[in-house]
Amino acid sequence: MNWRVPLSDLDFDSAERDAAINVIESKWLTMGGVTQQFEEAFALMIGARHAIAVSSATAGLHLAVRAIGAGPGDEILLPSLTFVATANAVLYQGAQPVFCDIVGERDFSISPGAIEASITPRTKGILVMHYGGYLCDMPAILEIAARHHLAVIEDAAHAPGTTMDGRFAGVWGDLGVFSFFSNKNLAIGEGGMITTQDDDLAEKLRLMRSHGMTSLSWDRHKGHAHSYDVVDMGYNYRIDEIRSALGLVQLSKLEKNNSRRRELTTHYRNLLSELTPSLIVPIIKHPGFSACHIFPIKLPVGSNRLRFMEQMKASGIQTSIHYPPIHKFHIYSDMLKYSDQLTVTDNVANREVTLPLYPTLTEDQVVMVAQAVRDALIKMQN
Repeated sequence: MNWRVPLSDLDFDSAERDAAINVIESKWLTMGGVTQQFEEAFALMIGARHAIAVSSATAGLHLAVRAIGAGPGDEILLPSLTFVATANAVLYQGAQPVFCDIVGERDFSISPGAIEASITPRTKGILVMHYGGYLCDMPAILEIAARHHLAVIEDAAHAPGTTMDGRFAGVWGDLGVFSFFSNKNLAIGEGGMITTQDDDLAEKLRLMRSHGMTSLSWDRHKGHAHSYDVVDMGYNYRIDEIRSALGLVQLSKLEKNNSRRRELTTHYRNLLSELTPSLIVPIIKHPGFSACHIFPIKLPVGSNRLRFMEQMKASGIQTSIHYPPIHKFHIYSDMLKYSDQLTVTDNVANREVTLPLYPTLTEDQVVMVAQAVRDALIKMQN
């Protein structure tokens, strides 16, 4: 469909093209020197001691869950209002996802109180997700984790560049995981990054990323090794040089593009407050600087979400849902725990709609979307 306003769009230009061509002309496509530069630049940006590039955020989450030692018999606490990969990474290790409720209809992040209430002797760690690019209440969550001796993993897929109290997403917990999927703030197609301040965890991650091998093709190409040992069970979760090259360019644009996202978010909020006072716009007062990955709204009580989205589609505006809650998926129906405590999640998930947001969106397009939201709500009342 030819959308007048798509849900997301890329800020790509000749810089990304030239970066990809340079890698192709170098004839070294496998993870190597460009990837190392990307890792170093990303770590420097967020103040992490280590950044390990991987083939996807899902791969990163899997490695993070394994790195904290989670396995059969263990439980990992996490939200249900997130992409299914967050929970799948727990299942990959044979551990049990335990879904916790979110804070409320104006804060879609995992509730510290729900975390505290869900801890059992089997709990191994907490896997938070910074919904929409807004940091969870990490001081409260870290205090709970410290009292119960639990590891903390940040699913920061939405949050590259998000800060609170001068501290970036991805360096609050033991491990942070970022996504570089095509619709993300830092977009390269596929790919992810794991961050940590822990030297031992970083060493484990680097081994597991590439089959548990003690040296890589790049090391041997540079003459730093002649062979290798395999010292742990690992995976092929490597990233390639083309995507790392794209990542370096996108990283250089991230601060400017995140700032633009924040401006557009403010514009949306002001317009919707004026045009659609019955609409709930969440996460208005956030203590920090958000990456503003998406712009979620919550429809009024009794609204037909599908009809609303069809009305927006008829206006040429693409919308989405973030997210169908994981505990409602068929595959998870036999492994639910604490599902009776997910009332806030269910309430929000049934009425959430995501509006277009990306750095190249114009103010006129924001006005167009806001007016279409108003018109769609009016039509639904008639």
